[in-house]
Amino acid sequence: MTTLTVIHPRPEDVEGQPILRPLPSRECRSVGPFVFFDHMLATRYAPGTGMNIRQHPHIGLSTLTYLFEGELLHKDSLGSDQLVKAGDVSWMTAGSAIAHVERTPQALKTSGFSLHGLQVWLASPKTHEQGPGHYSHHPAATLPLSDTLGVSIRLIAGTGFCLESPVPVLSPTLYAQVRMQTATTLLIPDEHEERAVYVLEGEAQLDDEPLEAHSLVVLPKGQSMALFAETDCHLVIFGGAPLDGPRRINWNFVASDPALIEQARQRWAAGDWPTVPGETERIELPVR
Repeated sequence: MTTLTVIHPRPEDVEGQPILRPLPSRECRSVGPFVFFDHMLATRYAPGTGMNIRQHPHIGLSTLTYLFEGELLHKDSLGSDQLVKAGDVSWMTAGSAIAHVERTPQALKTSGFSLHGLQVWLASPKTHEQGPGHYSHHPAATLPLSDTLGVSIRLIAGTGFCLESPVPVLSPTLYAQVRMQTATTLLIPDEHEERAVYVLEGEAQLDDEPLEAHSLVVLPKGQSMALFAETDCHLVIFGGAPLDGPRRINWNFVASDPALIEQARQRWAAGDWPTVPGETERIELPVR
């Protein structure tokens, strides 16, 4: 029997939105390029309320936002101004300096709405850490889908399960949303060196070992594994090639060199940073 690394996420709160955060953790710092994983728990917002993550900076990473329910407005210092709906991919590569805003669209704020989704950070390869920023939006209809024998796989980013996503990832990546009907089986191949499963809903087994909902399970390298759905299940499978060296994470900054993080902290504190057009509010640098 294979011993699996199981990570139980810690609860957090981001501007009033409850989340679960399994990565990074003491047990696992990264899976492929993924260094940060937030599950935005299904939340009902009353009329007049919503999420408003004010202007804040990033370096050395790409953020990927994927919603199951609700909408968000993305704005950044490149001039992007994009409504992100459920099933879309919002992909932002920070490069050496970018700032962005994520908030509830006014129309939803007025009526009340539900929000549920994921936001992950993928560390950029060293060759892209200090490159230019980039943003792209990928509507749900552009993401490849496989739906057969009770197992539905939508490839959010990267390659896997004979599918390829249009999202411009910077290193070998696997990120798939999977829905399985009761008593179906999915073979998770070893085509990517590092892989993990996060169970959103339902009960499943991985090579006969039970998986808990809201748990992240890191798969052993070089081993294909069978996922069996004991009930209807909703989960994501993600990973890719190992990072090209360790990464430091400090607030919203990711880098292979601590000096880059210190430089970014000083620049943001001094106001020496690209700004989001039309935005004046910002999140100040937290005390260490």
